[in-house]
Parts: sequence; structure tokens; C-alpha cells
Amino acid sequence: MISESLRSPSATSAAGYEVARVDDAPLVLKDTPPLRTLDDVRLQVAHEVAMRAITQSKSADGVRIGVSLTLSKSEDELFLYKVADVMAHQLALGAFLFAIATTGATASGKPNPLVLIASSEEYVQRAILLTSAKFIGRIKSGVQLSPVRWAGLIDGIGSSTYDDDALWDIVTKSARSPIDPMLPPPGSRGIDQMLSDARAQLQRISPQQAWDELCEPEVGAPTFLVDIRPAAQRELGGIQGSLVIERNVLEWRFDPRCQARLAIADRYDLRVIVFCQEGYTSSLAAYALQQLGLLNATDIIGGYQAWKEAGLPVDDKGKARALIKAV
Repeated sequence: MISESLRSPSATSAAGYEVARVDDAPLVLKDTPPLRTLDDVRLQVAHEVAMRAITQSKSADGVRIGVSLTLSKSEDELFLYKVADVMAHQLALGAFLFAIATTGATASGKPNPLVLIASSEEYVQRAILLTSAKFIGRIKSGVQLSPVRWAGLIDGIGSSTYDDDALWDIVTKSARSPIDPMLPPPGSRGIDQMLSDARAQLQRISPQQAWDELCEPEVGAPTFLVDIRPAAQRELGGIQGSLVIERNVLEWRFDPRCQARLAIADRYDLRVIVFCQEGYTSSLAAYALQQLGLLNATDIIGGYQAWKEAGLPVDDKGKARALIKAV
């Protein structure tokens, strides 16, 4: 049996919409729910992207940081601005820095947009500088949208794993608290410590011991005396028979794996005796060779100066020039 309420000319549905009925005809809604527009859909997607980025964010010195790369659609810049608006609203009470961008081919054919958004102008300015360095040659334009927002167009962002890693590095470093420039960063070492650590791995030899090794008629492995001093110091004298190899290419010349190696550097048991002017740089150089696998590498205590003072044979070009000038 049909209730009297439904027989009446009009009634109210459970959803609150007014309905009309004529005799036994089906119910008809006078007003239908409003249709969702494209802007409504974009706003919902922007909210989802923002919340996902916030959920996956990290913390650096108390600052919430994150990176979000989403596939390009259309009107990418406006979409990212909506994402940034949602983030700013959700994170209004805390410190934050996010990099958000689209990746893949854009509908307009333009470079991909990147937006930096933060709670502090200082964070954004640091991030802008690092972005310029990380994506050098790829940034086509950039604009400061507000003190805490920046937008730019970057060629092919997200096309390689480098980009994602670079963006994370940017937000991480930009969010770090300023440190006293006079305090050494954690994990760093002074040059004295570096030298001490290197020498702890070496069996350093005196000039006389080096000379004796070089004069041995039979040796277990090829032995080479290597002069790594700059040209200005070599002009004042040297050790005849030594290999002259500039310090800046030493590892490339002695690494058996490297195509730029010397022909003699075809084995790892070479005995390489390095010397510099006074025996400081040579210790770091010999340790670098050991790290390549040349475990027999070492250096001369006191360098060329100690060799010369020990009365060992030298090619004293400076003395020769002085004699010529005197004549």
C-alpha cells in the first residue's frame, strides 16, 4: 500500500531534495546535484598530490622537506600553484621547504615547471641558488612569485634519477640551520690529520734507503722513483733518472685500470717511490696510489731537499745556471 506522503503532490527525499509525484508516475527530482567542473577535479587532484608529498616528507634540522614530481598534463603551472596553496595551508604552523614539479612532455611543448615553496624567504633564496647550480644550462626562466615562492621552467626535469636526487639535495641543504663558518663541519679533517692518517698507512723511507733500493741489481718488482714537484721547483734541480709526473695526473698515470696509464703501470706490485720538495705532498700522493691498489707505494722522508742534503746524486740545474752567469 502506498503511503499518503507519496500520494501528495510533493514530498521531500532523504537527501533533502524536493520531489514531485503525479498520481502513480515515477518520482522526479526538481533539482539535481551540481555537476563537478574541471576546476573541481583539478583542485581535488592538487590536494591529493600535496598530501602525498607531505606524507612522504622528511625532516632536516626541524624543517619539513619534500620533493614531488608528477606527470605533466595541461596548465601545469596553474596546477602546481594549487598544490603549493594546499601545502601552505596544511603546513602553516611549521617550518617547511618543498620542491614540486611536473615531469614528462608538456602539452604546450615548453620546459617543465618547478615551484619552490617554503615557510621562510631564507629557505627559498638558498634553494634558488642551489637550483641554479644543479641545473646549470637547463633553467630557461624563473620568477619570484612571493617572498616564499619561486617558479621556473627547466628542460627535461625528472628525465633522469639525477634530477630527483638533485632536488632532494637542494631542499636538504637549504633547510639546514646556519653554522658558525669558523667551526669545522662534522666528519671533516684538518690537513695535519689527513697527513698523519696517510703516513700511518705508509712505510716511509729515508733518502739513503731509497738510493739503496734503486741501486739493487735484482728487485722483486719494478721500482720507479717519481718526481711530482711542479715545474718551478724542478727548474732548480732534480734527481737524474726519476720519472717526472705532475701531481694532478699521478693517479691516472699509475692506475692499471685507466686507459691514460703509463705503459709500465700494468701491474699492482710496482714499487713506486714518490718525492716532492720537502716530503709533505708526496705522503698524500703515495697514499692515493695505495688506495688504487699499489700497496708498495711510498715516499721519501724530507723529499728532494733531504736527498740533496744527504749528498746523494742530483741534477743541480740551478747551480749550473749560476756558474754560467758568473762566467
